[in-house]
Amino acid sequence: MATRTRKTTLRNKSAAVAPAKRRRTARPAARRAKSGGNFANFFVPLFLIFSILFCLGFLGFMGYRTVTASEFFDVKKIDVRGANYAAKGDIEKIVSANTERSGVWNADLMEIKQKVERLDFVKTAAVSRVLPDGVRVNLIERVPKAVVRLSGGDFWTDEEGVILAQVNKAQTLPPFVIRGWDESKTDKAVKENRMRVKLYQKMLEEWKTFELDKRVKSVDMTNLTEPKAIIEDSGETVEIVLAKDNFGKKLQTGLENVAGKGKQVAKIDVSDVQPRFTFRQKAENQN
Repeated sequence: MATRTRKTTLRNKSAAVAPAKRRRTARPAARRAKSGGNFANFFVPLFLIFSILFCLGFLGFMGYRTVTASEFFDVKKIDVRGANYAAKGDIEKIVSANTERSGVWNADLMEIKQKVERLDFVKTAAVSRVLPDGVRVNLIERVPKAVVRLSGGDFWTDEEGVILAQVNKAQTLPPFVIRGWDESKTDKAVKENRMRVKLYQKMLEEWKTFELDKRVKSVDMTNLTEPKAIIEDSGETVEIVLAKDNFGKKLQTGLENVAGKGKQVAKIDVSDVQPRFTFRQKAENQN
């Protein structure tokens, strides 16, 4: 009787423990289901928001392209400012060619700037949009200061010694040109050519004051320590060796001493106190 009671108690105890185990086993499954629900609740709305934003952005981009490519932004006005020496027509052609398809809004302003700055006399250019249908080009030009005689002809140069463009016969030219220009591209050549322009400007200023500039055909600056003025007298070419300064007085002295003697005198040196003559017969024998 006692044995039966014990067996019944054990069975009851086992039966009581079994549901508890099942309950503990069911909890991880519930947690996984809850975790999966949280994942879906977070990422599905996020994906939908992202998709909506993408669609709106795409539609906005396509709308932007459509609007900016419309005829409303076609270039109708090209405003070129500061073009005193540069060819205004060439600048307008560059702008037109680079905006024909793109219009004002999509125009590559940097490309237009680079092409304009390759033109003669242009130092720098600033290109800007003038919406809805205009482009403005503001120039800073290189101002021609002298004419130099190179192997390829006569060319304009600015005060920095930059060769600008070949001389046009229709242009108003200075009374005389620079000879002895260094056509190499070395740092020394650049520095010396800049000095040649500086000396030229000083000569021109002083000779205009003394009204002597029209007597000079050219200045030879091959040797910067010994500049020469080339003049004509009695139908012959005469060299006047000048000093480093007092160009007006030295030229006047040379002209006075060589006047009427061009057939005999090939060169006169007035860089010192007393003029020194080189006569033609002697010069020919030396050659």
